[in-house]
Amino acid sequence: MDYPEQYQNSLHNSGSYWLEQAKNISWYKQPSIGLRHGADNSYSWFDDGQLNTCYLAVDSQVEQGRGEQIAFYYDSPAAGVKQKISYAALLQQVSVFAGAMLEMGVAKGDRVIIYMPMIPQAAVAMLACARIGAVHSVVFGGFAANELAVRIDDAEAKLIITASCGIEFEKIIAYKPLVDKAIALAKHKPKKTVVLQREMLLATLDVAMDVSWDQFVEKAQPTACVSVASNDPLYILYTSGTTGKPKGIVRDNGGHAVALKLAFNGIYGMDENDVWWAASDIGWVVGHSFIVYGPLICGASSVFYEGKPIRSPDAGAFWRVISEYKVNSMMCAPTAFRAIRKEDSSGSLVSKYDLKSLRWVFVAGEKLDSSTYHWLQDLLQVPILDHWWQTETGWPMTSPMMGWDSPSAARLGSTNKCTPGYDIRVVAEDGSEVDVNQVGNICLKLPLPPGVSTSIWNQPERYQQAYLSTFAGYYHTGDGGYIDEDGYIYITGRTDDVINVSGHRLSTGEMEEVVSSHEEVAECAVIAVNCTLKGQIPVGLVVLKTDADITDEQLQADLVAKVREQIGALACFKDVFVVQRLPKTRSGKILRAVLRKIAAHQPYQVPATIDDPAILAEIEGHLAKYYSR
Repeated sequence: MDYPEQYQNSLHNSGSYWLEQAKNISWYKQPSIGLRHGADNSYSWFDDGQLNTCYLAVDSQVEQGRGEQIAFYYDSPAAGVKQKISYAALLQQVSVFAGAMLEMGVAKGDRVIIYMPMIPQAAVAMLACARIGAVHSVVFGGFAANELAVRIDDAEAKLIITASCGIEFEKIIAYKPLVDKAIALAKHKPKKTVVLQREMLLATLDVAMDVSWDQFVEKAQPTACVSVASNDPLYILYTSGTTGKPKGIVRDNGGHAVALKLAFNGIYGMDENDVWWAASDIGWVVGHSFIVYGPLICGASSVFYEGKPIRSPDAGAFWRVISEYKVNSMMCAPTAFRAIRKEDSSGSLVSKYDLKSLRWVFVAGEKLDSSTYHWLQDLLQVPILDHWWQTETGWPMTSPMMGWDSPSAARLGSTNKCTPGYDIRVVAEDGSEVDVNQVGNICLKLPLPPGVSTSIWNQPERYQQAYLSTFAGYYHTGDGGYIDEDGYIYITGRTDDVINVSGHRLSTGEMEEVVSSHEEVAECAVIAVNCTLKGQIPVGLVVLKTDADITDEQLQADLVAKVREQIGALACFKDVFVVQRLPKTRSGKILRAVLRKIAAHQPYQVPATIDDPAILAEIEGHLAKYYSR
């Protein structure tokens, strides 16, 4: 395929282009309608199509002769367990669990919350919901009870599926007490809780409310897939919102399946029989799109990993997985590779493993700094490919098309060019489009391609307000950046990461690029603090490599000189603090909004997604000196 022709066709003949793509999956009723425009910028895809996502992911693969092929390689250094689950075995487990849900009274359109660790039964539960047309909402295992309660109420979940425990760095976290507390806090009461008992910690079950996984499926009969409309919801995925109330991003069935088929084959360059690994969690959109649904819809084998990039048992954990399962390509956040580099800065552990199967590595979720890029490419000797997408889009907006002929080359600092259907524009505050290489608001011209969420559960007006109201005719991504003369997209950071120093608008992302290039720095964050003279000034928070040998004074002098040289004295970058860790979500994203509020001495709510709230106190101590300014 030729990228320019294909891409332009996806924009200018979008209805026919996506109808053609829709032929690549199996429908119960093939759609005849591609794009339908409605009032007030509303639109929909494949309105008259009928299908089932579980059928595409499991039944269809068995029918095509892949029954004995591995669907999931389950690898858990946390639990010390490894399993190979074939498509045929997965079909049996999913159809029986779906039958058990039907017998319990879960029907098409009902909502089911899945609160589980990274174990195969979580995928079984997801697929079983899809099989009977129930809408699943996966909540990251270990979330606080009050946050889970909010989701129970918002989704009005009929059933909760959980496990007795999860494992975080060898620490066992009991899930059942959290679920019980959440149900007690929730106004809406689920009908039942299904609990998978894990041998490292058994949960105490309430006879009236709870049932073990084994008992639940013991007498259940397998059930067939039901037909659902293309625009029927497949799942709700909650993401943090600025109002404090989480946003339930709704994903449809038809557009989602068509988009993932194109993305997995065309963007990631993976096909049936390939082994793919998305090193993420099913609690995040990556886990939905590219651990479970995408790879299975395309007939590939997906690695299901319950562990960390380090201390699992060492910083060679990722290389061991790639070698053992002959992984052809993988994706994860840059923070994982920075953690590995921090523990093994020379990359010596790579030499223990055979990585010849690996073709390329995708990174996403946060900015890929040049230091990590060069370290990883030198170490692995394969293309390192940055790309960009969001929970709301469900699949990449910018990326090289590795499954197409002559994919666009990587450019350091860029997340590459637009993928099919996405019409990215850079818009000024007044709504006008800016020139090439000019920084502005990254927006998507409407309509958006299939697979992108077009609603928030129970809050349709919030979708309009959050994404469509800022710039008429555009979806506002909330990111800033620019497009170069060749169409490459550069994401400079969230638009609220731009700081104003004496009237100069500067990107903290650019400063982080400079700071992270220091040979002793593992990762960093640059945030703005208030200054009565200059309005704002930047401050650096730095985590050093494990084997770093440098004083705090020398590090600060080095970094101040680097920023002055590469950005300029106008940045007024003068203060650097070494911290043990940076606050992150469990998916590895630095909590910059929280850091900004700490720096401004403003009240903040500790997000439920943070991996360790205690580290915020150390940062508050460092930044307290700025509070009176």
